[in-house]
Amino acid sequence: GLHSPVMGTELHLGEDVADGERTGDALAYDSDDLTTHGVIVGMTGSGKTGLGVVLLEEALRGGIPTLIIDPKGDMTNMALRFPGLSADEFAPWVQGDADAAETAAMWKDGLASWGLDGSHIQGLADGAPVTVYTPGSSAGVPLNMIGSLSSPGTDDTEVMADEIDGIVAALLGMIDVEADPMSSPEHILLANLIERAWTSGTALDLGMLVQQVQDPPIRKLGVLELDTFYPAKDRAKLAMKLNGLLASPAFAAWAEGVPLDIDRLLSTDGGAACSVIYLAHLSEDERQFVVTLLLSKLITWMRGQPGTPNLRALVYMDEVFGYVPPSAKPPAKQPILTILKQARAFGVGMVLSTQNPVDLDYKAISNAGTWMIGRLQTERDVERLSDGLANAAGDVDVDAIKATIAGLGKREFVLHTTKGKAPRTFTTRWALDYLAGPLTKEQLDELPGQPDAATVATESESSAAATVPTTDRPLDVGDDEVA
Repeated sequence: GLHSPVMGTELHLGEDVADGERTGDALAYDSDDLTTHGVIVGMTGSGKTGLGVVLLEEALRGGIPTLIIDPKGDMTNMALRFPGLSADEFAPWVQGDADAAETAAMWKDGLASWGLDGSHIQGLADGAPVTVYTPGSSAGVPLNMIGSLSSPGTDDTEVMADEIDGIVAALLGMIDVEADPMSSPEHILLANLIERAWTSGTALDLGMLVQQVQDPPIRKLGVLELDTFYPAKDRAKLAMKLNGLLASPAFAAWAEGVPLDIDRLLSTDGGAACSVIYLAHLSEDERQFVVTLLLSKLITWMRGQPGTPNLRALVYMDEVFGYVPPSAKPPAKQPILTILKQARAFGVGMVLSTQNPVDLDYKAISNAGTWMIGRLQTERDVERLSDGLANAAGDVDVDAIKATIAGLGKREFVLHTTKGKAPRTFTTRWALDYLAGPLTKEQLDELPGQPDAATVATESESSAAATVPTTDRPLDVGDDEVA
């Protein structure tokens, strides 16, 4: 299981800089400050990914497990650990015309300039194994997102309702149904069916849920008769859409692999797990589906933990574009907001990273206590970020921060916290993991240290998770009802 939270671990992110030069003053950031969450902002080429990797490496070195959501494929680099710092280790991963021997020498020198070497890489590898999970695909380690709609095993109705809302929003998103949890008949019916199964202790999977949509085991929703509130003809349309999803060969991959179990994703025997959820191969709707389900499960898990002021686990979301937009409400936005508002009490920190400040709902992330700001693309980005900081921090000297941002070099960031300390400009230390850039789905099977798919499949079969029944035929729905 997951060990107790670690008391205020120092995360050595880099050193202060002045006039582009390192000053020798180490930036040691208190991990517990991340329980109030963080935002990393910087344009492509600012070193934002490197900062994210270093932050995660430091958390893992301090015994803090990390759950990493990776929409673009960059965070797979967490698995590229080459303790020998040899050309042979680097060769398969060096992109383009770069020379493996030169790259290895550059990495060795870069680490040495920070007092680091291969023994530190080995220490990280030994203490914090990385697994890259690939929901919706059999490459890498498949993650079973929807094989079982099993109850979270809690009597807390609010916790249950939140997880059900997440599942229903994710499912409806996959079939392009925009639904308001408070008023849409699709959402209300599905939520009621799942709640009924969970409270009565009945097993449920997606196939059973589709059949219950057509012929619900309930006769009323609220005070209205079911057929008045949501007529049979309309229910048949919803059943057909869900059945289409279930019957498509591509969807079978969503029910294969390791069960979606937060304890498993965050804990290892004696070390701190690093679980990367790779989404680069998925469509936008599919990514929303995964993030919504994953974070809904995380919230349920989190609320079952004892309270703590210390950082128990770190959730990192690389490139949050499209998940917390200012005006729209994609399915994943609600669980992200819930984590930002409630996770602190349970010692769960969330760090969101983005290139485009314009894409963030600042009211939503005004809870974030730490901001790390790199070079930005446009004046508009700087203005938008200034507004966000003013909202979040109240007494921030926006003009001073704007002036500092304008002069930042590559791998330089302004650290601003809401604790009233003056902002600091720092440069990130050299990463222990090799930053190769985004990896393709095909490269994942070659990653060092990954559990092989056969082992995972055996473990999954022995777990109690139910699987989705295969659907060979469409549901028995008359054509006239669907027309």
